[in-house]
Amino acid sequence: MKTNLDVIGVIPARLASTRLPQKLLRIINGKTLLQWTWENAATCRALDELVIASDDQEIEDIAKEFKAKVVSTSIEHQSGTDRIAEAVRDVEAKIVINIQADEPLVHPSIMDRLAQELLDSPEITMATVKRRIEDEKEINDPNVVKVVTDKDNYALYFSRYPLPYYRKDGEKQEFYKHLGIYAYTKDFLFTFKNLPKSKLEEAEKLEQLRVLEAGYKIKVIETKFDSCGVDTEDDLLKVERILASRRCDEK
Repeated sequence: MKTNLDVIGVIPARLASTRLPQKLLRIINGKTLLQWTWENAATCRALDELVIASDDQEIEDIAKEFKAKVVSTSIEHQSGTDRIAEAVRDVEAKIVINIQADEPLVHPSIMDRLAQELLDSPEITMATVKRRIEDEKEINDPNVVKVVTDKDNYALYFSRYPLPYYRKDGEKQEFYKHLGIYAYTKDFLFTFKNLPKSKLEEAEKLEQLRVLEAGYKIKVIETKFDSCGVDTEDDLLKVERILASRRCDEK
């Protein structure tokens, strides 16, 4: 691995999953979910390096088969953030992008924008992404995290419940979906890692709330591109249909 980088992308990958066992190794149109995520991220122009960080030998072996770079990490990590921090500990990188292993549909331009946002604005230490919700079913879906932001597009709050609450019928309603991809300066990544778990984080089961509760800011950029994380069998089927449609369009 190179040791002096502007931007490194890390895909934290673990085999355990309560809702969809071994989901990263599930086959979608001939490839594992993990491979789809890696191949998609590899097309991002901003990345100087892309690695998979894992504590599982089976994941490491399969990742190496599709020529991914793999960093072995401790089995003791409680979160992807901890795993990423270990993976980049000895790397001289300015920006670290956290790419969720079960998000194979994140548009590469989103990663490019996140990286550029931090490279261009030294005051920003962490950034993530939102998209306006168009499917009304997502508004009340607790698996779709909502985000509200201030006038400068810094996060005010993230929730699994619909935010904001509109009191008047007929009022124009706008809800924004949070896409689970993050960029941090390397220094702030370690600050984040060392923050104690917060009450809001425990309540919503959203790690990013730890940052807000500690008084730090998260920049939120808006995108027109949607994504779909894989947490259930239905999600897996949805992603399979989308990827199959893309392959047909390319022919």
